[in-house]
Amino acid sequence: MKIPLLVDTDPGIDDALALVLALRSPQCSVESITTVAGNVSVERCTLNMFRILDVLKPERLPVVSRGADKPLARSLVSAPHVHGDDGLGNLAELKAADGSLRYPRPRLTLSPLDGPDLILDTIGRFPGELVLVALGPLTNLALALQRDARRMALLRRLVIMGGAVGVPGNVTPVAEFNFYVDPEAAAQVLASGLPIELVPLDITRNAILPRSVLQKRLAVCPDPVSRFVADMTQRGFEFAEEIGEGGITLHDPVALGIALDPSLTHFEPVHVAVECEGVLTRGMSVADLRMIAAGRKAPATCRVARGLRADTFLDLFLDRLCPASW
Repeated sequence: MKIPLLVDTDPGIDDALALVLALRSPQCSVESITTVAGNVSVERCTLNMFRILDVLKPERLPVVSRGADKPLARSLVSAPHVHGDDGLGNLAELKAADGSLRYPRPRLTLSPLDGPDLILDTIGRFPGELVLVALGPLTNLALALQRDARRMALLRRLVIMGGAVGVPGNVTPVAEFNFYVDPEAAAQVLASGLPIELVPLDITRNAILPRSVLQKRLAVCPDPVSRFVADMTQRGFEFAEEIGEGGITLHDPVALGIALDPSLTHFEPVHVAVECEGVLTRGMSVADLRMIAAGRKAPATCRVARGLRADTFLDLFLDRLCPASW
């Protein structure tokens, strides 16, 4: 049986790459996609989601819903300097040889349900089976918990890309972007008792995609998806060079990969809370990693991914993106 997936996302270059992985993986069925404000506005994220589906053209379209347009208690902080003004490397500006838009505005149908309600509805269709993969700020999940915590408890797994447990953050010295954008939502979700598998920066930063590796693979299969990926990642590689990294860090694809294949990592039960009050520590993942007797610690709130079979993951990602035997 295929794994039923719901992806909550704020596309985002690496979000889009994660969605390519999901939609091209035969072992799963992407049932629903909910968008949330994060990398760019929720309106732009939703347009990006439709653009991704328009390029990929999956045989069976998932239901798409627009979710929260702002964090629970704060103004939105976005990341156009990383992902481009449109969130997808400024694809909206690209022109074809005849002067027309290379990626015209897609026309696809939006669910009448908002993001939190679509999450609850999809869980109701797959009670005890659904795997939810959260790639953006956790606002939609927190709102769904507020509306119906009992139904949320019917998730089989909740895989979250977020947090920095034992390494520096990527937006401040201590905070990862998704938790920083909506720390209140992250705090509520981590305190919920849901079956959380936290995929933090500690391991995602080990999955680096060099430009040369991607170019070599895309040259094997010159289809519209490959062109889309090449166009979209141009900005990502430019940003990586600006900050001195050797390629695009595949944060969201790693979380999606672990949702599909948990053997890519190993997990440790850890009590993780999120700082909401600190001036310097907003969004910090406070993990109790003390070497003391378990009975003296607070109970674990999640299972934290503590390692990554990076080469195996990268092979999986590239094979789904463009099979070597094309």
